[in-house]
Amino acid sequence: MAPKGSQRTVKKIVAENRKARFNYEIVDTYEAGMVLTGTEVKSLREGKANIAESYATDEGGEIWLINSYLPEYLQANRFNHEPRRRRKLLLSKREVNRLQGAVNREGMSLVPLKIYFNDQGRAKLELALGKGKKLHDKRESAKERDWNRQKSRLLKDRG
Repeated sequence: MAPKGSQRTVKKIVAENRKARFNYEIVDTYEAGMVLTGTEVKSLREGKANIAESYATDEGGEIWLINSYLPEYLQANRFNHEPRRRRKLLLSKREVNRLQGAVNREGMSLVPLKIYFNDQGRAKLELALGKGKKLHDKRESAKERDWNRQKSRLLKDRG
């Protein structure tokens, strides 16, 4: 057992949107809870979820996760969930107002980055507020990534 004063921050990442940081310039990130059914949680624990094509939107003062894929839990039989249903995100009212203002006024997008289980075993979504990158920005980030890879190879060979 860990000592009483130590903090454990174990995050079991279930699904990750890898292209989000390439397609968007991330301005700010938020941690949001999700309203899930029991079979959705069991399906998440199996680790086959996908949020690559998903996005978040605000409707009626609430933030919703749309087009995320959580496969059906095979042992659930007829009590299963719909794999691509809309899921409500749990954020504080201040965070919701801030996100709505950024989306409506500044034209930003709400992009899900990853779904994970926190140290209490609750499913969380890391939601980002981002600006869409232009094509030349994407080329620049790809060029930077390639240069860093090449630089690390050179340092590894010489060092």
